[in-house]
Amino acid sequence: MQITKTARLGFFTSFLALVWIAPSFAADVESVRLWRAPDNTRLVFDLSGAVKHNIFTLDNPHRIVIDIENATQKANFDSLDISSTPISAVRSGLRGSSDLRVVFDLKDPVSVKSFTLKAYEQYGDRLVIDLYDVQSVANKSTGKTLPKDNRRIVVAIDAGHGGEDPGALGPKKVREKVVALQIAKRLERLFDQNIDFSGELVRTGDYYLAHRKRTAIAHDKRADFFISIHADAFDNPKANGASVYALSTRGATSEAARYLAGKENRADLIGGAGSLSLGDKDDALAEVLLDLSMTATLSSSLDAGDYVLKNMGGVARLHKKKVEQAGFLVLKSPDIPSLLIETGFISNPTEARRLSDGAYQQKMAQAIYVGLVDYFSDHPPAGTSIAASKNARVRSYVIARGDTLSDIAQRYNTSVKRILSYNKMRSSTIKVGQKILIPAG
Repeated sequence: MQITKTARLGFFTSFLALVWIAPSFAADVESVRLWRAPDNTRLVFDLSGAVKHNIFTLDNPHRIVIDIENATQKANFDSLDISSTPISAVRSGLRGSSDLRVVFDLKDPVSVKSFTLKAYEQYGDRLVIDLYDVQSVANKSTGKTLPKDNRRIVVAIDAGHGGEDPGALGPKKVREKVVALQIAKRLERLFDQNIDFSGELVRTGDYYLAHRKRTAIAHDKRADFFISIHADAFDNPKANGASVYALSTRGATSEAARYLAGKENRADLIGGAGSLSLGDKDDALAEVLLDLSMTATLSSSLDAGDYVLKNMGGVARLHKKKVEQAGFLVLKSPDIPSLLIETGFISNPTEARRLSDGAYQQKMAQAIYVGLVDYFSDHPPAGTSIAASKNARVRSYVIARGDTLSDIAQRYNTSVKRILSYNKMRSSTIKVGQKILIPAG
């Protein structure tokens, strides 16, 4: 059959009309996940591809509107648990011919931040929406006022990962974020049971915190020490062992530059529980003060790491028998001594099974706890109850003829090691007339 030129033109015009009328969808919203943190709510839209979006708020009543270009909804918003969030209801529908509009009705006003993430490893494209509680932001404390004398030593305990970031995944779906929080909670309870210490969880539930937010929380709690709990992973399932990390010198140097360059950073407190600020210092003095602070912080981190690693060696096989150093962002606080603890390889079937066991978690938490308590017993921060108690118990002793450190240690119910450490002596050699301090056992 012969088709005339007019007929061909009519068919082509009809085809174009069909193409124009039929919407072209770029991506599907395949699922939506929600996490509630103490001061914010995070929503993650899992997408089948990259999208463009627009987000804005409306008042009277308070609402958040999200328009996602060329998208269709496959996710079930009704399954979201919004009971503890500022969201009262979720509505969605088609906007125009191809855009998806999602509306969140709110109980209270919030501030909003949104961004997209490209597909990475096991994750596809994502649209992330953070809702920050306005009341929490307005009432944010400028910092706790701690008593100067006989205060508790504050240890900030950070459980790595959280929320949409599960961390490493082990056999039988063992997730690093779960193991880390379980050990962190056990560690917090141990510190809280000690009258000289206070454990403070950085992450209290299953939600994500940015690395700098974690250290900011530690600052807000006026922490004397920051410890981040993790579980390692490697392609080879035979890799095993626990590790302790402190910040590398290179990482400290780069962080010092960041603090000196940023106006807000320079105003941050230096010293954790201390009160030295860089905001009113000139460049030269600020650089000297920050260098001294970071040098002391790194030295304290390495010293404390030795104590912790030694105790962990009694519970787990050690991956490395010394404290390692790396540029972990979560350790980059210029004023709070910090350690990152890899409690084992979650990619190793045997260690994953142990790390999921409550009794083993308790042993690991106990090892970390004892290590830090021993460190602070030998290096108590000024103004703490443990420092006051130690000073009250310490006595001076003048070496007499025939004395040995072992005899002195036995007489005063302490150990040679503690006498050496307290007096910063490198050997047990003593001289008649020498004055030493005897710590309590």
